[in-house]
Amino acid sequence: MTTLTPCASPRVVRELADDLAVDADLRDRAGKPPFDEVSRLREAGLPALLTPSGADGRGSDWRTACTAVRDIAAADSSIAELLAHHHALSWSPRLFGTPQDAAALELRAVREQWLWGGDIELPDAQTGTDLALTPAVGGYVLHGRRPLTAGVAVADRLVHTARRTDNGEWVVVHVDPAHPGVAAEPAHDLLGQRLSGAGGVSYDDVPLAAHQVLGTVPVDEHEISPFTALAPLTRRLLLVQAGLGNAEGALAEARDISRALPRPGPMTAPDTGGDCGPPPTDPYLLLAYGELATAAHTAAAVADRATEALARGLEAGPALGADERADIAFLVGAAEAVTARSALHITTRVLELTADAPAPSTDPGLDRFWRNARALTAHSSAAHRLRDIGEHYLNALQ
Repeated sequence: MTTLTPCASPRVVRELADDLAVDADLRDRAGKPPFDEVSRLREAGLPALLTPSGADGRGSDWRTACTAVRDIAAADSSIAELLAHHHALSWSPRLFGTPQDAAALELRAVREQWLWGGDIELPDAQTGTDLALTPAVGGYVLHGRRPLTAGVAVADRLVHTARRTDNGEWVVVHVDPAHPGVAAEPAHDLLGQRLSGAGGVSYDDVPLAAHQVLGTVPVDEHEISPFTALAPLTRRLLLVQAGLGNAEGALAEARDISRALPRPGPMTAPDTGGDCGPPPTDPYLLLAYGELATAAHTAAAVADRATEALARGLEAGPALGADERADIAFLVGAAEAVTARSALHITTRVLELTADAPAPSTDPGLDRFWRNARALTAHSSAAHRLRDIGEHYLNALQ
């Protein structure tokens, strides 16, 4: 196993991103389960690095993890999505369990470089769960199916919410997908994010020990602690980082292509009769890139503010208050709305700006950025986020 020090982690992430960028388009077109990519992640020590920081120096803080996901996304947002879900779910032991149990499980996960996958939904009046947990001798059995689960094809541990059949309680469990009762169903022919390892998963009376239940979640949303209620926000903001990195990667590649396009020959200055130097760049192209760079910087500024707020919330732990959690949700929603619009706009426009590039033999594959942006924003309605932001701004902020 690779041991990483905090000061070395940015370099490791950059090297991995450069490695993934080399064949990102070819791997995207092949659309195979990301076994090779996960091997690259392990060689770089990323599963262990992107876990909550511990007193012994392991793991990384929230800000470092967000930066890593964004940097990887600029090269390959599918793998960044894998890491985003991994880091969000690696917080599950702290958010739902006891400090003692969390410490022991996190230490094992780091030592074995687990890649976390799965999905967690907090209960409310409109949602249910497809997974049933039944008490049995020595623990429980898990039964049911989840139609869409992150990282199901490659994860070492899957985390889910399930409902107990005896008392109706919602619980969070972690499962070893290597058990023969677990059947993974990797998704195929995806529009975008083809290498994220997503798919369905079925559980056929899979036995779980008592320690595989991380904790319970109150059915009444008002009884859920503000700290526990950060769980969905961690996932949402990390996916924002993946979407933002994808847009930044598209813009950077388009810039390189535009720089290399043939330009008119040198012009002669009428007032001097001499060579006026390098040929001027199309002012409309400058305007377009100025607009796109500004959109990317705007989204980054909003995402960075949400990142700082969520980092402080996670550091506060169980002492986090309801108002602070509401403010964090406000900022995460704003980051989602702004980044979604910017990402879709940037990844669409770069296709237009590079339309004159030599092709098809040298096709740079910029369409993958657009497809990935579509996939990353498909499950998050900007209208819903803006409505929630308006509700908070009008009725909560004083």
